[in-house]
Amino acid sequence: MRNGKTKLVMVVGGAGFLGSHLCDLLISEGKQVICVDNFQTGQRDNLRHLQRDPRFDMIEADIAEPLPASLSSERLHFSEIYNMACAASPRHYQADPEHTMLTCVLGTRSLLRLAEANGARFLQASTSEIYGDPETHPQREDYWGHVNPTGPRACYDEGKRAAETLAFDFIRAGRAEVRVARIFNTYGPRMCADDGRVVSNVICQALASEDITIYGDGSQTRSFCYVDDLVDGLARLMACGTEPPGAVNLGNPVELTVLDLAERVLTLTGSRSRIVHRPLPVDDPRRRRPDISRAKALLGWVPRVSLQAGLEATVAWFRREMAHPVLPTQPALPATASRAD
Repeated sequence: MRNGKTKLVMVVGGAGFLGSHLCDLLISEGKQVICVDNFQTGQRDNLRHLQRDPRFDMIEADIAEPLPASLSSERLHFSEIYNMACAASPRHYQADPEHTMLTCVLGTRSLLRLAEANGARFLQASTSEIYGDPETHPQREDYWGHVNPTGPRACYDEGKRAAETLAFDFIRAGRAEVRVARIFNTYGPRMCADDGRVVSNVICQALASEDITIYGDGSQTRSFCYVDDLVDGLARLMACGTEPPGAVNLGNPVELTVLDLAERVLTLTGSRSRIVHRPLPVDDPRRRRPDISRAKALLGWVPRVSLQAGLEATVAWFRREMAHPVLPTQPALPATASRAD
């Protein structure tokens, strides 16, 4: 792929849930897109509809390892780099915690250096997990967080915190133009049925007439943002001409309990599944809601898709996916922040 006047954009982790929707949006805006993914959790089917588009290309690579020479080719000059890489759900990132940490640290460093060499604007997909189990509510960007640095989730939480440190060090050194998005729980079509996130698990269990697993008493809260709204926020942040004063929260500030979510899904699906309770895992956040004042002021961004409309679209997608072939369902892990997968 050669780029002329059209912007050439790299989306790392572009075969994942969020990354694939971002690729769709960028292509619709007339940009050329190179997706880089190691397919650890990303799905080729998420991008199958783009494979014949001349504006789209895909490279299989793992950013925890040295970047392929093809990405540094003189033929390519990237104007934007989105780092959406890293396994996102506890089930996936805890399967290989060393790789999770190295993806966040070594991978982000490699991409920041590539952005520096290209003069490209860089967007780091961070996460609300950097706030840990928060002691302030709602969470503002100036809150430093309450994270267990040695717990089972630390490979992801601290990995993303370290990636943010690298990003802001590059800004302070004048080495790259960087944006950092802290992404809160996101849901929608193309979620993996077996990733352990609360929305996908509750929907799949309801559609399969299985018990719906809720950890704890279900009173822990989350704020769920539909994927179309979230990727719109990412694109706006990348395009923002004013350098933000720090990270920018992207998420839906409408807060509800996990139990309320399960009951809404039961109503939508007409399922007779029972709700069963299991003990809370270690370090499960009790509350999670973003303060999006900065995103409103800088980007003019607010979520527009209601929870009802978003859940209807997501249930319809899973219903089709489970029809052929039937996807496996797993007991739900605790609700987690939506991250770069």
